[in-house]
Amino acid sequence: MATLSWLPVDPVFLAYVLAFGVASAVCLLGIPRARRIDHADTRRGLVALLIASGAWASAHVGFLLAPTPGLKLAFHYAGLIIGFGTVGPWLYFCSAYTGRRLHRSRTLRRLAGGVFLAVVAVKLANPVHGLYFRTAFVETPFPHLTVTNGPLHWLVMGLAYALSAVGYFMLVELFWQVGHETRPLVALVGLTGLPVVLDFAGATSPLLLDFTYEPLGVAAFSVGVLFVYLDDFQTIRVAGERDDPVIVLDDDDQVRDYNAEASELFPGLTVDERVDAVVPELADHLDAEEAVVDIQRVGGMRYYQLSTNPFSTSGTRTGRQITLTDITEREQYRTELERQNERLERFASVVSHDLRNPLSVAKGRVDLALESHDDEDLEAAKSALERMETLVEDLLTLAREGQPISRTDYVSLASVVDRTREVVDTGAATVRVEDNLEFEADPDRLQQLLENLFRNSVEHGSTSSRPSADDAGSEDASEPSVADAPDDAVEHGSADGERTVTVRVGALDSGEGFYVEDDGPGIPAEARDDVFSFGYSTEEDGTGFGLAIVKEIAEAHGWRVSVVESADGGARFEVTGVETARRAEATDGSG
Repeated sequence: MATLSWLPVDPVFLAYVLAFGVASAVCLLGIPRARRIDHADTRRGLVALLIASGAWASAHVGFLLAPTPGLKLAFHYAGLIIGFGTVGPWLYFCSAYTGRRLHRSRTLRRLAGGVFLAVVAVKLANPVHGLYFRTAFVETPFPHLTVTNGPLHWLVMGLAYALSAVGYFMLVELFWQVGHETRPLVALVGLTGLPVVLDFAGATSPLLLDFTYEPLGVAAFSVGVLFVYLDDFQTIRVAGERDDPVIVLDDDDQVRDYNAEASELFPGLTVDERVDAVVPELADHLDAEEAVVDIQRVGGMRYYQLSTNPFSTSGTRTGRQITLTDITEREQYRTELERQNERLERFASVVSHDLRNPLSVAKGRVDLALESHDDEDLEAAKSALERMETLVEDLLTLAREGQPISRTDYVSLASVVDRTREVVDTGAATVRVEDNLEFEADPDRLQQLLENLFRNSVEHGSTSSRPSADDAGSEDASEPSVADAPDDAVEHGSADGERTVTVRVGALDSGEGFYVEDDGPGIPAEARDDVFSFGYSTEEDGTGFGLAIVKEIAEAHGWRVSVVESADGGARFEVTGVETARRAEATDGSG
């Protein structure tokens, strides 16, 4: 192809080459500065935007300097493809910087990739359909190969600017929410959109080339953000990424920035003032990593969890971020819970002293009377008093075990089972630990839970096949009785025909808890929803609190307990919702 004849010293030509050459250099030189941004996704988006814009500007320079029409067209096609592709990094950057997750969506990424490939195909097919652009050699404003854009170009440009406008909306919304002065950054963002005026002027006036001037705007934006307002750029992102009130302080505890939520909570907030002067409510809590702050607002007292985190810009610590999370409902619930616990403690104290003492006296008097008079009425009175004493003890246990867990330790299920066997009279029954696991629990309450389950299995599984009149409403005298206490386990087989039970304890296959099961008579399916109810019992002398206590202990830990049939036909109690070490390792491994 013949070389085009034009004067390389034409001032307008040189202005174009210098403008886009400088834009390319600025974008590429800004990359090391962009890599100093703390937020990873924002950093990746901005670096990709600078690379794409720098390459786009370089393609324009190549188009201007190329000596042949063929090379000019090659650079023009490169600019068309890179230019539309720049929309992706722009939206990624805007989404990440404003705290959204759109850039993480696989669906949106696939959709964006499909649109990009379709647009590239349309552009590359221009020699066939000729609807994207056509070329001609002109003398104004200097001798050059001009590109006249067709209808498909304006359609694609409209799409590109519509998508870019989504990014502008996200940025402007963030700047609106942040209380600090954001006009410089608003102006810088505006510079990225200003070249659209030059785009349309180039299409309608012979004095400007029919170019896309967007790389010039990105270059101006990168200079302002990365070399002038980098600290403010990062501070605004931090202040605006939370819905909670956020205040950013410098090392001298002066307010650097805050978001709209903080401004609403503390109307006196002012930038460049010491925080203890404008927000005295926080003065006593600033040195604590976490604290609860009570703030009087219209409508009543509100409670906020104050957390402090170091804040850095350009890799250097420059202050700290104060975040206030509204925990009013949690605090009100905790306060009400404390009141309930206090009432429960008073009730337990009354039961313990004012009821047990008279019972002990009455029982002692009956025992003395029985020593001199063998009377059936006295025997019945003694049995009644002993039952009342058992009920009082169970009520006290129920009141205490149902209280929320205030402290937990890392426990081994096998170790707790060993301690439980030492205090429960298992008789001829066998207790086996099938496999061990470790988890957070209140050791004493966990032991109480296991004690009740073991007693239930031993007392009701080791009996002979004695019928129970109230066993789930069964009228069949051959049906075995069902215990009123929790769980599992005892084995068959003494010489006198009495039934013994094997109790097995182990981890659930799901890794979310443990089970206690036995090979005893089991619990009928129609009775399994009732066994945890207060007072439910299938034994005349049962109190009906054994399994209710198990449920209270489980729920106090945040667990759930249910009963099913074991593989041997006995009762199997499953405790789920337990954060075991095995489950935690599985969760970490899947992260």
